[in-house]
Amino acid sequence: MSRSVLVTGGNRGIGLAIAQRFAAAGDRVAVTYHHSPPPDGLLAVKCDVSSSIDIDRAFSEVEAAHGPVQVLVTAAGITRDSTIRRATDDDIAAVIGTNLIGPIYAARRAMPKMHANKFGRIIFISSVVAELGAVGQTTYAAAKAGLKGAARSLARELGPRGITVNVVAPGLTDTEMIKTIPDNIMQRMVDTIPVGRINAPDDVARMVLFLAADEQGTTNGGFYAIDGGAATGH
Repeated sequence: MSRSVLVTGGNRGIGLAIAQRFAAAGDRVAVTYHHSPPPDGLLAVKCDVSSSIDIDRAFSEVEAAHGPVQVLVTAAGITRDSTIRRATDDDIAAVIGTNLIGPIYAARRAMPKMHANKFGRIIFISSVVAELGAVGQTTYAAAKAGLKGAARSLARELGPRGITVNVVAPGLTDTEMIKTIPDNIMQRMVDTIPVGRINAPDDVARMVLFLAADEQGTTNGGFYAIDGGAATGH
C-alpha cells in the first residue's frame, strides 16, 4: 500500500537516491530542499531544517498533499570542514543545527500523527565519521554521533506505539560532497575500505528502504554502517 514518505534533503545525493527508491516502490514521496529543487517527479518543499517554523510548515504542506507522514528520513546535511581552532561560531551553529537539531525537530513534528496511527518509521542519516572521527570534522562528527543517542532514546520512547527509529551511517559515497577531495587522498581512503570501493548513493537507499518496510516492526534503535567495512571494529 502506498505510504506518505518525507525525505529531508531529498533534492540531491543520498537523499535523492532514497526518495527515488521510495517513489519507484509506489509511495507518495515529498522532499525538502534548501537551495536547489530536485528533479521533476517529487513533491518539493523549500525548508531550512534548522528552523522549527520551517519544519512545521513543510510538514503541513506534505500532509495536505499526501496525508500524514508515515515514513520520515532525515538526509539533509552540511559540512563546513576546518580544524576546531579555525571554526567560527556560525560554522559550528550551522553544522549542529542542520545535522542534529533539524532531525530532532522533524522527528518531533512527525510524532503526533504517527502516535495516533500507531505506526511510523523514522530513519536518521548519520555518517561513519560518528564512529571514526576525522580531522577537520569535529562539529560534523559530534552532530552525526548525536543522532545515534537520539535514535536510541526515541526507539525506547516510541517503540510501544509501533514507531521504529534507526540510524543509517554511510561511509564515503559518490556525491558532490567528495568531488573536491584530491585523487591521491581519495585513493588512500579507498585503500582502507575492505570491499575496495566507495558507496553509490543507491547502496544507502536500499538499506533505508529495508528499514522502512512495514514488516520491520522489531528492527529498532539500530546503527547501520554502510561503508564497505571501513569502520569494522568500531
